[in-house]
Amino acid sequence: MQQDSTAATLAPNAGRGAISLSRVTRIFAGTIPAVDHIELEIQAGEFFTLLGPSGCGKTTLLRMIAGFETPDAGRILISGREMQDIPAHRRAVNTVFQSYALFPHLNVEQNIGFGLRMQGVPRADRKKRVDAMMEMLQIGQFATRNAAQLSGGQRQRVALARALVNEPEVVLLDEPLSALDAKLRNELQIELLRMQKRLGMTFVFVTHDQHEALVMSDRIGVMSKGRLQQVGPVLDVYEKPRNVFVAEFLGLSNIWPVSPAGKGAVNTPLGPLQISAVVGEGRMAMIRPEKIWVYPESTTPRERMNVFPGVIREAIYMGASTQYRIELQGGHVVLVLDTNNQAAERSWQPGEPVGVELKPENIMMVEG
Repeated sequence: MQQDSTAATLAPNAGRGAISLSRVTRIFAGTIPAVDHIELEIQAGEFFTLLGPSGCGKTTLLRMIAGFETPDAGRILISGREMQDIPAHRRAVNTVFQSYALFPHLNVEQNIGFGLRMQGVPRADRKKRVDAMMEMLQIGQFATRNAAQLSGGQRQRVALARALVNEPEVVLLDEPLSALDAKLRNELQIELLRMQKRLGMTFVFVTHDQHEALVMSDRIGVMSKGRLQQVGPVLDVYEKPRNVFVAEFLGLSNIWPVSPAGKGAVNTPLGPLQISAVVGEGRMAMIRPEKIWVYPESTTPRERMNVFPGVIREAIYMGASTQYRIELQGGHVVLVLDTNNQAAERSWQPGEPVGVELKPENIMMVEG
């Protein structure tokens, strides 16, 4: 990795815990770019999530920030300081691993205080900080238990306490909730987010779970094949995906190829669609399933734009919502998600004729 002659100076993004990545690249097996020229600014105190499928490079990027991997090219700055020659143990960064990596021969209190002891923190101060962290994470009652005697959720809290007690500038989290059951995972997502806001530390979270990314993040970076496909606030990335990959990976989508059909209109396999978005080269029409309106056949507003007759082909009850597959003219199928928000919820049955409306303001144009 090339080092700039001004590496010792502070960069503009130099707040405590700010991260700057400039053209960061990591090559495996001589030719395979696991991480490919990443440009990214993570602000101090931000909860930033790297989201993507297995093998997209998100964990490799996290390991380079931590210092466990060395970039083949590019620069990494943390709090405005160049990390080129700073080994992992000297970076103001702590990592929470998917496996938690607790010391099995130490109890909870000793696991949490291990890093402080290695730093030579006096016993009294060490105990005060460990006790405060155990109280914050509600694990004080397990202080004398060994790691093997803890549940998955308790081990996750201990691993997090161990990372936070050293008061790092950055906390890196490598899919730390993936091994937990759904209920506990949902609880800890909210708990982790509240803790991050209370402490004001920079959190960089890696996950392949879109729900986790949506719930926990200030901003998301969606990765594929070593590259960032889109970076932005959660709402922006979900509502205005840049391309087909982002639209399909972050949520469910209906996507069709288009060709121009005059001002404010496009031709699609469904037929002509009126749109409010701008049509560009290589663009496709996308609409989220929850933004499609469904009417009984008898009350379908046929005089409106983008209204099509259809037949319910499949209804999957999912508790909070029901997912429908509706066949339109020409055999084309749209996916619709309907929220079950009433006690006596109206549900559509397979074989039932309906009307489907795709409102122009809900149709986005994405790169193919």
